[in-house]
Amino acid sequence: MRNFGLLILCLWLSACTGVPEGVIAINNFDQSRYLGQWYEVARIENRFEKGLHSVTATYTARDDGGINVINQGYSAAEQRWQKAEGKAYFVGSPDTAHLKVSFFGPFYASYVVFKLDPDYRYAFVTGNTKEYLWLLSRTPDVSAQVKQAFLDDAEALGYQLNQLVWVDQQIPKAVQSNPNL
Repeated sequence: MRNFGLLILCLWLSACTGVPEGVIAINNFDQSRYLGQWYEVARIENRFEKGLHSVTATYTARDDGGINVINQGYSAAEQRWQKAEGKAYFVGSPDTAHLKVSFFGPFYASYVVFKLDPDYRYAFVTGNTKEYLWLLSRTPDVSAQVKQAFLDDAEALGYQLNQLVWVDQQIPKAVQSNPNL
């Protein structure tokens, strides 16, 4: 019975690093070009980012070949910044944009880049299910054409666009004058 429990746990953990049906991680991925700061332009609302705005993700190289992840966003309700630090590793080949990311302990979730601008200016990212979707950009906003391409691709893949949130990247004036809030 103990072995069965371990088998179920292993299957569950591997499912967390899967790829949603129809989604294909991009190939010819260059980790060094992907590193740096990204702005979250849009997302399907999720429990760990609910109500946050001015959201960024910063990626830096780790000595062990992985990637350090720092996600940060401002909660107006709590009037403070929220930050999560984690680590990510490639699930397979480092030239395929399918990673597993962890913010606590041995628990990992998928991070799959399924569309990437040739100049690494914007990226469409998903998790292990279609409940997770992000549009990331090197700048706080993107063109109308990029937004439409994101919507078209997400709809074609079966994402629920009625749950999509366009992230406000304006930092409140009170926070600008006191970044420790």
